[in-house]
Amino acid sequence: MTNLLIVSDPPAPARLNGEEAAALLRAFPPRPRASSWPATEGSREVVLDRLERPPFRATTPSAQTSRMVGARLLLGWLESFPGDTWQQRWVASPASATYAGWIDGVVQWALAQGRKPRRDAPSSGMLALISADIVRPSMEWLSSNASRHLRHTVQAARDPEGFARLSAQIPARELATSPASEALKANATIIAAQGGGVDDIVVDDLLALVRIKASQNAQTSAVLRAYTWLSGRGQFPTDAPATLHNLAIRSGQVSPAGLVDRYPLRCRPVRNVLVDYLTERQAALDYTSLKVLVSHLVGAFWADLEHHHPGIDSLRLPTEVADAWKARIAVKTTSRRQRDGTMVKITEPRVSAATVKMSVRAFYLDIAEWALDEPERWGPWAAPCPISEGDCGTKKMEQEQKTRSDRRTRERLPVLPLLVQAAERRLKEAKARLDAIDAAPLGSTVTILGETFILPQTSRRTDGRPGRVWDEHGNRRNPRTEEKQAFFAWATIEILRHTGIRIEELLELSHHSIIRYRLPTNGEIVPLLQIAPSKTEKERLLLINPELADVLSALVSRVRQPGGRIKSIPTYDMHEKTWNPPMPVLYQWEVISEQRSISDGFIRRALNDTLEESGLLDNSGEPLRFQPHDFRRIFITDAILNGLPPHIAQVIAGHDSITTTMGYAAIYPSDVIEAHRAFIARRRQMRPTEEYRAISREEWDEFLDHWERRKLALGECGRAYGTDCAHEHACVRCPVLIVGPDERPRLKEIRDNLSARIAEAEREGWLGDVEGLSVSHSAAEEKIAVLDARHQRQESAVFLGIPSIDQLAARTNETDERTE
Repeated sequence: MTNLLIVSDPPAPARLNGEEAAALLRAFPPRPRASSWPATEGSREVVLDRLERPPFRATTPSAQTSRMVGARLLLGWLESFPGDTWQQRWVASPASATYAGWIDGVVQWALAQGRKPRRDAPSSGMLALISADIVRPSMEWLSSNASRHLRHTVQAARDPEGFARLSAQIPARELATSPASEALKANATIIAAQGGGVDDIVVDDLLALVRIKASQNAQTSAVLRAYTWLSGRGQFPTDAPATLHNLAIRSGQVSPAGLVDRYPLRCRPVRNVLVDYLTERQAALDYTSLKVLVSHLVGAFWADLEHHHPGIDSLRLPTEVADAWKARIAVKTTSRRQRDGTMVKITEPRVSAATVKMSVRAFYLDIAEWALDEPERWGPWAAPCPISEGDCGTKKMEQEQKTRSDRRTRERLPVLPLLVQAAERRLKEAKARLDAIDAAPLGSTVTILGETFILPQTSRRTDGRPGRVWDEHGNRRNPRTEEKQAFFAWATIEILRHTGIRIEELLELSHHSIIRYRLPTNGEIVPLLQIAPSKTEKERLLLINPELADVLSALVSRVRQPGGRIKSIPTYDMHEKTWNPPMPVLYQWEVISEQRSISDGFIRRALNDTLEESGLLDNSGEPLRFQPHDFRRIFITDAILNGLPPHIAQVIAGHDSITTTMGYAAIYPSDVIEAHRAFIARRRQMRPTEEYRAISREEWDEFLDHWERRKLALGECGRAYGTDCAHEHACVRCPVLIVGPDERPRLKEIRDNLSARIAEAEREGWLGDVEGLSVSHSAAEEKIAVLDARHQRQESAVFLGIPSIDQLAARTNETDERTE
């Protein structure tokens, strides 16, 4: 009788705690692990006799001898542990849970028994026991103790017919490659751990192996290829996922509790109320907005409070705590690398500070409102809101954001033609380089476009063409990947600049997006591009111009399969963390024997590579950077500048409000200047023409001389043009003398000198001089007083005439007394 031992799965790493992984585990439960089966129930003599007979016997005498010595050693060691079967004894041993160092334990036991085994004896014996199905280590153990002989041993001893059937369905060129060998090894690992054969492998076996590889930070490409093979032969149910690609990263949507627990909050009651609040708000938010709200409330607000105020456990914040948090959230410190390679910390205003405070204010106000309906649930957490309405002003933030966006648009629109030329040149060079390398025989040297490449002696590709090559500097390069990057960078630049669509809309373009519309007036067929709903959930149609038609045609031709169709593949929404239904998307390519959609990260890297080769610089002399959304702003700005009505641009861009569309349009200083000049021209047409006669040279020199003579030692003369000095250049006495704050020390010296001269005149009896000097002294005192009053007004607050409460009370009392 076979006993079943249910072994719990190892805890999944943090990256696999999403709803998608949980749904897969629920839909495809793991196979129960058995603790007893006929092969593991045999005695020591039966096991050793089994290892001496084919197909468990090694192909060479030396290998067989090594296996038998190791098997006897391991069997003797396992007999020291409790259990009725060899598998139970293996599970009871410390080696079953120890990935590294288990051999040392076996060797130490053998030395204690008076034996001196070779270092490789335990591993040889373990391979023999696995091949004969005596013990079944876990997949974690096998992944950490990988043997290069495991695949061939398991394939020959456990299920040769199953591996033969699977190999027959794989193209010969692919089967001969190293990645295919690793995929077969993944199947062998599952069979060694779970038992059975190739036909017995289920979805959860591969899903578990992917999780194990991800937790060990190991490559999962072999497991993904193995899943594709088995799924292609119809071995899995129809509701099985189309691919396990990047499951460790694309974990699906995470519950509000999981999002909150990403932050190590110490106060559990506040953590629970945050989870309840976010759960209530989840129904009205998309997943991206939910994650942003979690980052604001949990990360930027409460986690920050717990970090700076340990022990805080209430939403009722003291004034000093709230003020300190507002001061911290207003700025952020970032590390930036300088040109010399050093890292410096820069403190700058936080752009999202107002948005964070708005989220916190809404949190407090929502709880206060909900407490009226459910006092037993929300009442204990209702507290005064520490964020006032004035703290949430976004006008300045929006103006600064508008200024930054306009600056980016003005800087990038003029150089867009240069970027287009660079993308076209880069694509032509990449195609020429790839064609020359593919046409050359393996092991030869190719020189193209001034570069020399050394081809490998063999190819790991299924088509026999070289993969990576070496340039003359010894660097490994992949001309095929370079050509892909160049092509999709060119296609992306062309599509974005001709349509102004978003990056997520670009990646969701499919063969079905290209439609034909027949005009009802003349029957002419017009090609249209249908944009699937994305951010605003609005579907729209764009006219395809000839340039865009050429790009779409090249894109369709590239992704079309040999049969003439474009394969429908599921795409992953990186914002909502969900899989979209299979569609014949245009942005796809083949990876590990399956068609995958291209990620936005690859698109951004391809754009950056094109910009680096273009050599474009920004205003500060740094390499220019383009984001996909920059093309959207450029498209709208260019369309409006060329006469497209803003309300039509709003429909094309898919905006809900025309205000959003005008926010994308950058107004150039040259446009303002031209508009001002046109206004002046209209004004001149309404005024007499004689006022616009040409001035003579003498009149212009007189005009310049007037402004030159206005410059004085104490400031500037404020008299009007064409007038003479009314005070005979007694500037200190003149009321139109414009004295600046910088002239105060000089004016003070003049006043002190006048005081000394007045004293001397009084002492000598020069009464006429005393009278004249006193006038000048009074004028100097007046100008100094004006400067002091101006400085005092600048440094002090201004009373606006609004009485205070005590003043109102005092006036009321006085009125009452007079009335009595």
